[in-house]
Amino acid sequence: MNNEQSTINNEPSISPVPWDKSTREISKPQDNEATYNQVLLQLMQRVGLSSFKALSRKSGVPEKQLRRLRRGEISRLRWEIFCQLSETLEVPVTELLATFAGVGYPNSEISQEYQRLASQMTSQRQELMLEFQQSSLAVLESWLRQWPIAEDKARENPQLPAVNLLPLVRPVQQLVEQWGVESIAPIGSEVPYDPQWHQLAEGTAETGDLVKVVGPGYRHGDKLLYRAEVTPL
Repeated sequence: MNNEQSTINNEPSISPVPWDKSTREISKPQDNEATYNQVLLQLMQRVGLSSFKALSRKSGVPEKQLRRLRRGEISRLRWEIFCQLSETLEVPVTELLATFAGVGYPNSEISQEYQRLASQMTSQRQELMLEFQQSSLAVLESWLRQWPIAEDKARENPQLPAVNLLPLVRPVQQLVEQWGVESIAPIGSEVPYDPQWHQLAEGTAETGDLVKVVGPGYRHGDKLLYRAEVTPL
């Protein structure tokens, strides 16, 4: 079996570092210049990784991002980088954050720095989730627009074979609901006309006039996705 060469690209070699297996505590050297490297090397040693190249390959984290971590630039790393390293190094992401937040800081500042990083990572995670939901909703747009109409027609005629498909689609509807996507109004319902949420499919109407919903509309939290199509009564 080929051994990874830890001296490639001036990588520090890994020497055995004693650590308490019962508590999984990592000893931190006092020399700040080498501290981040040494702590990362200790974590790598525990999972059998002998070079930063090996860590990069196994985790999928680019070497550029690892260099930032080794220089202590942890505030420039996004949440997913810590998640990838957490999985590869077999350390809970919160423990990984706490470890590197405490490196190079006086004890009185460790808690404050950890809280700042945890807050930053939580914010990044929320932004990533929102980006994922929005990109997924763009893919689902045609389904969101067409399915409620097909569902309404199928319920009008229970003899249609398509009515048997309705329960199969319910998990997708539940997922969209969990994301905070709400229907503006059910198909066939009669509601006061509101140009902010409704789009006339035909005719004219004044704000507050009763209209019938003929096409689905959605909002994601306070954001309008698609206006519901309506016709005047």
